[in-house]
Amino acid sequence: MWLPLLGLVLGISMGLLSDIQIPQVYENYLSIAVLAALDTLFGGIRAHLQQVYDDKVFVSGFFFNIVLAAALAFLGVHLGVDLYLAAIFAFGVRLFQNIAVIRRILLVKWAERGKVTNTNAH
Repeated sequence: MWLPLLGLVLGISMGLLSDIQIPQVYENYLSIAVLAALDTLFGGIRAHLQQVYDDKVFVSGFFFNIVLAAALAFLGVHLGVDLYLAAIFAFGVRLFQNIAVIRRILLVKWAERGKVTNTNAH
């Protein structure tokens, strides 16, 4: 459990310390790819908490979601339609749903831990 958190902290710190500039042409693609990656990350956390996590599903979903989101944005640019907004909406909704489920799971576990502690104290 600590290894993904270490990777996240390392990635964020490397990103903040580097001086990489993304060309404006690619900003929509990058923002959608990051949103898709976050959706997959929180989906993996949710699956782990629900004890249905599978490495193959996580890794394939991670790359598939990023490629799909970038492809939608690319297609939208060439058609003259803002398709990236559809991807942002879809991944944003899923991201908030995953976060809500994670919150509920953690609240239930926290409440159960409190009941066990109170039962052992008596």
